[in-house]
Order: sequence, then C-alpha cells, then structure tokens
Amino acid sequence: MEDASILLVDDEIAIVKMLETVLKKEGFNQIYKAYTAQEALDVLHNQTIDIILLDVMLPDQSGFDICPKIRELSNAYILFITAKVSDLDVLTGFAMGGDDYVTKPFNPLEIAARIKARLRRKQALTEGTSIRTEPQSSNRYEFDRFTVDESAGELIVDGQTVSCPAQVFLLLLHFCKNMNIVLSKSQLLEAVWGYNQFVDDNTVTVHIRRIRERIEDNPSSPKHLVTVRGLGYKLVNGKAL
Repeated sequence: MEDASILLVDDEIAIVKMLETVLKKEGFNQIYKAYTAQEALDVLHNQTIDIILLDVMLPDQSGFDICPKIRELSNAYILFITAKVSDLDVLTGFAMGGDDYVTKPFNPLEIAARIKARLRRKQALTEGTSIRTEPQSSNRYEFDRFTVDESAGELIVDGQTVSCPAQVFLLLLHFCKNMNIVLSKSQLLEAVWGYNQFVDDNTVTVHIRRIRERIEDNPSSPKHLVTVRGLGYKLVNGKAL
C-alpha cells in the first residue's frame, strides 16, 4: 500500500496538511498536493496517480468541471470531498467520472480506511479473488461485442479499446469472475468498494449504468448486465477463454 500514489486537491491548506499528516502516519508516502484545478492537471501530466481526493469547490474550476479532464489523463480512483450532500450532487459527481464521495466535515481516518479498502479490493480482484471457490483458468472474458482483459486492464468493445475508470472496470471484472451469479448491492459494495456503510445505493446504481453505457447496444434494455428485480444484478451470456 505504501507504493500507492495519492493526489490531494483542495484549496483549504489546513485540510490538505491534515490529510497528508494522517495518510503518512497510515503508511502512505507518495503524496502529491494541489490547491487549484490547474495545479491538479499539472501533477497528472507529470505523475502516475492511483488515488485522487478531489474537493468539489475549487477557486478556478469546480471538482465536477475538472473531473472529465482528469479522466482524459488518468483512470485513478477519484474520491470527491464535498460539503454538498443532495442526491443530485452525488449523481453529478458520479456522472462526471468520480468513483466515491465523502462529505465535510469528515474524519481523516475514515479517508485512510476507504483508501486502504479500495487498494485491498483492487489487489484481491486483480489476483482473481471472487465469490466462487474454484480457480479461474484465464483472465480474459469474451462476449459477443466486448472483451474484458484483466491482465491488460482493458475493456474492448467492437474491436476498440474503451476508456474505463478503474472503479467501473473493477466492478465489471467482479461480475466477470462471478458469471451468472446474482449479486446484491451490499455484496457489490463490500466486494468492490471494500465497505458498505455510509455509502448511498446510488453508488452501485450509477456504476451499473456506466458499465451498461460501455458494453450494451441499448443501455436502457441490457442483455448482458441484467437486473434481477428485488435481488440485484448478474452478468450473463459470456464465456471465459
């Protein structure tokens, strides 16, 4: 975990210093700081970042505005830090490319715990851990119009590599490793995010939509990632090679 690189983006110097102090005590050593949207983009042009803590209210652009620009440069896990708590604000953050959010005021130890949970789940998923007990014989999953390549970290749709934020990719990968198994929202939060407390159900719902927008011919009428009413979701009609 100490190898993970973290970018703190917030115009409040006291918050950045507090987070930096706590994260270093928790074993994270590669920490970068930015106090404006432009500074954040400058860092991302020069460094590979794994985790971004992104404040919504920045002096030059909002975190929502900068998020799509970040996605052009990085598939890092983006955790919004916001004083806004309405459902619309949360959905806006996810729609712009964010992966999770925490509201101010917050406990910095919770931030550290979320980052650790994220890194643990990423490692477990990429090493092949899943609900199933039998070992997987391969890490490439093919469907009629898309392929999930675990080793390359790529989603290929109609022969073209499609941009896929890390959390969206990990959620899709988890479905691939549990083909035809119904997974509830709470199971998905625990398996992919590493926790299910203090997280709105919209987190899963929006990420499901983001997957469908990439893999389905018609996201509103999915044939691969389907809803099982009252139970959850499952991935169907695929084969692992």
